[in-house]
Amino acid sequence: MGSLTGEELVELEGDIDARVRGHLEDWCLLALSAAKQRPAAHHRLLIGALEDVASGECQRLFVEMPPGSAKSTYVSDLFPPWFMAKTASQSVIATSHTSGHAEYFSRRAMGRITEHGSTLGISLVGEAAESWGTSNGGEYKAAGVGGAITGRRADLAIIDDPVKGRQQADSPIERAAMMEWYDNDFLTRLKPQGRIIIVMTRWHEADLGGQILDRERDDWRVLRLPMEAEDADDPLGREIGERLWPEWFTEKMVADAKLDPRKWASLYQQRPAPAEGALFLVGKIVVPAGTPVVVRKVRAWDLAATEEGTLVGAGAKKKADPDWTVGVLLGRLSDGRTVVLDVKRVRGGPEVVNKLILDTAAEDGRAVEIGLPQDPGAAGKSDVAHKTSLLAGFTVKSSTETGSKTTRAGPVASQCNVGNLLMVGAPWNTAFVEELRNFPAGRFDDQVDALSRAFNMLVVAAKPARSMNVPYGAR
Repeated sequence: MGSLTGEELVELEGDIDARVRGHLEDWCLLALSAAKQRPAAHHRLLIGALEDVASGECQRLFVEMPPGSAKSTYVSDLFPPWFMAKTASQSVIATSHTSGHAEYFSRRAMGRITEHGSTLGISLVGEAAESWGTSNGGEYKAAGVGGAITGRRADLAIIDDPVKGRQQADSPIERAAMMEWYDNDFLTRLKPQGRIIIVMTRWHEADLGGQILDRERDDWRVLRLPMEAEDADDPLGREIGERLWPEWFTEKMVADAKLDPRKWASLYQQRPAPAEGALFLVGKIVVPAGTPVVVRKVRAWDLAATEEGTLVGAGAKKKADPDWTVGVLLGRLSDGRTVVLDVKRVRGGPEVVNKLILDTAAEDGRAVEIGLPQDPGAAGKSDVAHKTSLLAGFTVKSSTETGSKTTRAGPVASQCNVGNLLMVGAPWNTAFVEELRNFPAGRFDDQVDALSRAFNMLVVAAKPARSMNVPYGAR
C-alpha cells in the first residue's frame, strides 16, 4: 500500500464524521492513515462490492484473491465496524479456520472502534474478543469454522479463510465436515435478509467455496482476481498476464510462486485443479538435476494461426485467448525413458508461426526430426507442403490426426504415470505441467497434442508417418 498524499489527508479533515459514516472508502482512508496506507486499485474494487453488501444490493459476495493481497484487512478488519456504525442493531457473525484466527480479526475490529469510535458515532460494549457489542445495539460473534454459533442470529455473516492448509483441503472427510457445518450451522444463523461474505484463496476444486459455487453460483456475486490476469474482461481492466498490485507483489514473488504449479494455479490464480490430474499423474514427472544425455530427439508441433484480438465468429467478437502454436522437443534416453527438453509457444498469424518453426529448427539442428500435423483436405496438404519447403535440409514428417485427443495422449500418459517421463527445469515448466494436469478438461490442450505427437514419433509408431523429406539445398 502506498502512503496517503497530503491532499488526501487535508481532504479528510472536512466534515469527516459524515463522510466516514457514509462512504466506506473514506472510512478506510481514515483508519489506514496512521499507518500511511491507502487502498490500491483492487481494494477499491472490493470496497465497492462491500458497500453493495451493506446496502443490501448484494446478498452473497464471494471474494477470491491471492494470499497477501490484504483482502482480509478490508473484509474482516475494516468493514464490520463501519457496517455496525452505519445502521443500528446490526448483528455480525465472523468465522475463520480456527477460533483463534477469528478472534484475531475480532480484536482488530475492536481496535478500530476504540481508536475512531467518536468519528463512527459508536463505542464498544464488552472487551471479550469472542463476543462484544456496540453502543448502538450491535452484536459481534467470532468463531472458528465448525465451532458453535447457535443462539446467535446474523445480519452479516463472514467466512474468512475457512481452509487452514493443504492437508485439510485435500481431505474428503474435512471437506464434507466443513460443508455440513455451513449447511446446518452457518446458514441457519442468518436473519431473513441476512448477507454472506466468503473471502478466501482457493485450495481445491471441491473446497468450501467450490462446493457452494457449484451448487448455487447464480446466487453469488463472484469477485475473482488472479495474480496474473487471464481474461480480456478482467475486473481491473488489466492486460492478460499483468500482475495484481505490482507495487506490492514483485516479479520475484510471482516467479517463486510459480515454482509450485499446483500452488500457483489454486492459491494465486484461483483455478484449483486435482493434485495429480485426470489422465496425467504430473506428480510422477521427474526433473533431473542436469540435462540428461539423449540418444534421439524429435520436435513435434501443434499448429494454430489465430492472433490475440482476431475477429472471430458470426458476431465478429475479438478472441482474446486463442489457441497456441506449440513445439515440444522430446528426447529418448538409452534406458528407454523420455524427457521433455524444450517447449516453444506462440500466438500469431501464419508468418509468425512459420518463422518460429524455422528458427526453432535451426536451433535444434538437422539431426532432430520435425513432426507436423496435416489437416484433412487440399488446404491441409498445401500448408504442410509449404512448411516443408521452408524447412529444406531438415527431416519433416507429417500425418493426419486419428482418434480422440485423449486416445492419442494415452501412450505418453501411461509412461508419465509410472515415472518414465522426465522434464528439464525451465521457465516453461509451470504452464506445461498445468496443461497436463487439467487435460482433457482444461482450457488448452495444445502442449498435450504436441507431446502426444512427439511421443508417437519417438517411441510408439511401428512405421514412420508419411515422410516429406527435402534434401538440403533443394528448392
